[in-house]
Amino acid sequence: IGLSLLYFKVLLLHVLCKLIAYQREFHALKERLRVAEHRTLQRSSELNNILEQFRRAIAETNSSKDALTNFSDETQKLLKELANRKPLQVPNIYHHLPHLLNNEGSLHPAVQVGLGRTGVTMVMGIPTVKRKVKSYLSETLRSLIDKLSPEEKLDCVIIVFVGEVRCQLSSGLLEVISPPAAYYPDLTNLKETFGDSKERVKWRTKQNLDYSFLMMYAVSKGVYYVQLEDDIVAKPNYFATMKNFALQLSSEDWMILEFSQLGFIGKMFQAPDLNLIVEFIFMFYKEKPIDWLLDHILWVKVCNPEKDAKHCERQKSSLRVRFRPSLFQHVGLHSSLAGKIQKLTDKDFLKPLLHKMHVNPPAEVSTSMKVYQGHTLEKTYLGEDFFWAITPTTGDYVLFKFDRPVSIERFLFRSGNQEHPGDKIENTTVEILPVSEPGLQTKEKYKRTEDRFYRIGHFEKGVAEGAVDPSFNPVLALRLSVLKDSAVWAILSEVNCLRRASGT
Repeated sequence: IGLSLLYFKVLLLHVLCKLIAYQREFHALKERLRVAEHRTLQRSSELNNILEQFRRAIAETNSSKDALTNFSDETQKLLKELANRKPLQVPNIYHHLPHLLNNEGSLHPAVQVGLGRTGVTMVMGIPTVKRKVKSYLSETLRSLIDKLSPEEKLDCVIIVFVGEVRCQLSSGLLEVISPPAAYYPDLTNLKETFGDSKERVKWRTKQNLDYSFLMMYAVSKGVYYVQLEDDIVAKPNYFATMKNFALQLSSEDWMILEFSQLGFIGKMFQAPDLNLIVEFIFMFYKEKPIDWLLDHILWVKVCNPEKDAKHCERQKSSLRVRFRPSLFQHVGLHSSLAGKIQKLTDKDFLKPLLHKMHVNPPAEVSTSMKVYQGHTLEKTYLGEDFFWAITPTTGDYVLFKFDRPVSIERFLFRSGNQEHPGDKIENTTVEILPVSEPGLQTKEKYKRTEDRFYRIGHFEKGVAEGAVDPSFNPVLALRLSVLKDSAVWAILSEVNCLRRASGT
């Protein structure tokens, strides 16, 4: 019996592992389908451009009766039909960068070294330019490549935008590209803004165009695109961590996943979103640096001008998700901008993970507890930090008021962390505020507070978790209520309000 039970457990574990693997493959397939749909739209756009070229050709030859005599009657009829169509003219890259029309090869890489690998999960882009003092590119590539497993090396592409070539080109892992000189417009008479010098404005403007070229080249190669820099080091297992985190959020409408808090390092995008980003950059590439432009895209997508800045930040946080601790560290001292010294380091890079991040419904959070050293409840709810409060007392609360009613399937609140395992929450209940009153059976099962909240759980050994009775949904808020004075401080290291999937 013992051997049979052991065999059954091993078999069950094997099945569970298979299910998890299939789930990840399903999410990856889902993303690839999105990319395929995007490519179809892209091809449609390319066909429209071809039709426009036909119209121009017809317009140029209208003055010559002999111009079309070399074509068959069928072709002449088709060309005349195309010339007579007058669709609306949609702005494209040539509208924002008209100088590209002067050179047919302005959007083709002048240098392209590599095997042209496509169909991978992740594409990593590294722009690099010559630095007068020191180049960090070799160390960056070594750090990235050495920390990839053999399987991971087959599932990604690293694209270096104008760089040094030594190894990995023959395997398809590494590609090197460089744009033609005709790609860049005249950058000598740019308007100086935000107190930046003429040289800095030129540097950041060219940088925006470099990023855009990289993204356009990478868009059809994989499911995700990760923007890196040429002066970084990576943590071990960085590839699997990013991939698993992205797959975990595959059902969410995120736009940027951040694996570093610095500048434009470690920013992940879904491939279908790259065209939108590139188009936005082309519209404003002269105006602001890339990280500012990205923030403006998020503002345009989700912020309500009639709401305050705090509401806007909460809305943007649903599209811009931060992973901690950071997976990449900036090591370059000498910038590619001549004479600039940048002592930027990511303080989160060496930190142990003292909290766990989840994507929760947008909400306004508040607490009656006294916060310690900036470890706020807002950061905890967004997955950026843990919440740390001085000794809770009877009547204290933590409140999560959702921006709009949501259906919650499960809840999980975990207290304490590795560094302070004793700062746990006890004698505290989990309460829920439904939009409408539940049925009689539910009312009899759960205790109701005077302000219409229902107690659905409580902390045991520092953890509160459980399922939400479907009759409570949708809900307006969740609350943690302290029933008894605590002898220790309180850390809330994990908050997970698991939403019920639509249609269930």
